[in-house]
Amino acid sequence: MKSATGGEPATAADADPFDAGAGGILRQPKAVWATAGASVVAFMGIGLVDPILPSIAKGLQATPSQVSLLFTSYFLITAMAMLVTGFVSSRIGGRKTLLLGLAFVVVFAGLAGTSGSVAQLVGFRAGWGLGNALFVSTALAVIVGAAAGGSAAAILLYESALGLGMACGPLLGALLGNVSWRYPFFGTATLMAIGFLCITAFLKEQPRPARKTSLLDPIKALGHGGLASAAVSAFFYNYTFFTVLAFTPFVLNMTPYKSGAVFFAWGVLLAVFSVIVAPRMQERFGSLKVLGGSLVLLAADVAVLGYGDHTTAIVCTIVSGAFIGVNNTVYTELALGVSDAPRPVASAGYNFVRWFAAAAAPYFAPKIEEWSDIHMPFVAGALTALLGAVVVLVRRRALTLPRALDSDRAGGTPMAKKLETRHATEDGVTVFARRALVSLLTPGLQSSGTDLREGSLRSVPFVSQRS
Repeated sequence: MKSATGGEPATAADADPFDAGAGGILRQPKAVWATAGASVVAFMGIGLVDPILPSIAKGLQATPSQVSLLFTSYFLITAMAMLVTGFVSSRIGGRKTLLLGLAFVVVFAGLAGTSGSVAQLVGFRAGWGLGNALFVSTALAVIVGAAAGGSAAAILLYESALGLGMACGPLLGALLGNVSWRYPFFGTATLMAIGFLCITAFLKEQPRPARKTSLLDPIKALGHGGLASAAVSAFFYNYTFFTVLAFTPFVLNMTPYKSGAVFFAWGVLLAVFSVIVAPRMQERFGSLKVLGGSLVLLAADVAVLGYGDHTTAIVCTIVSGAFIGVNNTVYTELALGVSDAPRPVASAGYNFVRWFAAAAAPYFAPKIEEWSDIHMPFVAGALTALLGAVVVLVRRRALTLPRALDSDRAGGTPMAKKLETRHATEDGVTVFARRALVSLLTPGLQSSGTDLREGSLRSVPFVSQRS
C-alpha cells in the first residue's frame, strides 16, 4: 500500500486517522460506547416531559403556563451555560466535564421526581439543564478523541445517538409516565448514573486544548456578521420549534401513551430528515434555498396545526419533525462554517442566542392563549418561522461568505483548498460524516491523479455545497 504522496509504503504512523477503523461503526472502544450511550439519555431528556405535561399539571394542580416553565428553566440555564462550557472543559478536561455534567443530571433529575410543587420542579429542571449543557457540549469531541482511529464511524455513532435520544425521549416519558409522572425523572437519573459509572470505568482523560477559552469568547464571535445572522434567524426558528414541542401536548390532550407515540413518530422523522434527507437536498438545491423553503413549509404546517381538527393537529405535529430535522442540520452547518471562530467558540455563541428562544416559547405560548385563544400561539409560531426565512433572505450574502476549506495535508503539503462556505458543526450533524468521507477518499483520489485543487471536489458526492 503506497502512501498518500505516492512514495514509500504507508505505515501505521502516517495512515489517515479517518481511514483506520472507519470500515465499521460498531468497531469502537468501550469508552466510545459509554459516552454514546450516555449521549442517548442526555438527548432523551429534552423531549422526556412532553407526554407527561398534562399529567404533571393535574398532579401538581398547575396551569399549562406554569408547567411549561419546565422547558423555560431548562433552556434558559442551557443558554447561559453555553458561555461556561468551553471555559470549564478547556481547564479541567473533557472527561471531568462529562462527569460533572452527568453528576448534575443524576442529582437534579432525581430531585425533580420528588417535587411537591411546580416551583420545586422548575428549579430542579434548571439544574438538570446545566448538567445537560456541560455534557452535550463536550460529548462529541470526547467520542472522536476516544475513537481508536475510526473517527468517521464515531461521528456517525454520535449522530445516531442524537437521533435515537430525540425519538425515544417522549417514548420513555410515556411508558413510565403512564404509571406516575414522577417515574420518568427517576428513570433518567438511574440511566445517567449508569452512564456516569461507565464513563468513569472506560474513558481516559482527553488532551486539553492548547489555548484556554475565556467567558467572553462566544460573545466576541457573534461580532461576525454571518454568525450573528445565523444566530438571529435560528432564534426565530427555535421559537417555532419549541412552540410545537412544549405547547402542542396541551392542545392534543392525549394520554401519555398516545402522546408519546405521536412525539416518537415526530422524533423519528426529525432524525431521518436531519441525517439522511437534508444533506441530499443541500447537495441538489443549496443550503440557503433548502433552509428558506423548509422554514416557509414549517410556518404553513404550524398554522394548519393551530386551526385544524384533532386528527389534523396530530398529523401536522408529526410532519413538523421533518422540517425541524432539515432546519437543524442546515442551521448548524451554516452557523459554524461561516466565521473564523474556532468551532467550540462559534457553537457556544450560536447556541447562546438560539436557546433563549427555546426558553421563551414554552412561557409565552400558554400566555398568548390566555390573552387570546388556542389558535394564536400557533399563529405566532408560524410568523416567527417566516421571520427566520426573511433573515436568511436578507442576509444571504453574509451567510455565504467564502472561506477557505481546511487544508488536508500529506507530508506537510496542502492538498485541498477551495473558496466556499465551510460548513462544520460540533453538534453531530451530517457534515462531519461528509468531511470524514473527504479524508477517506483523498489518498485514493490523489494516487489516481485526480486534481484536488480549486473546484474539483465538486465531483465527489456529498462534498460540493451550492449556496
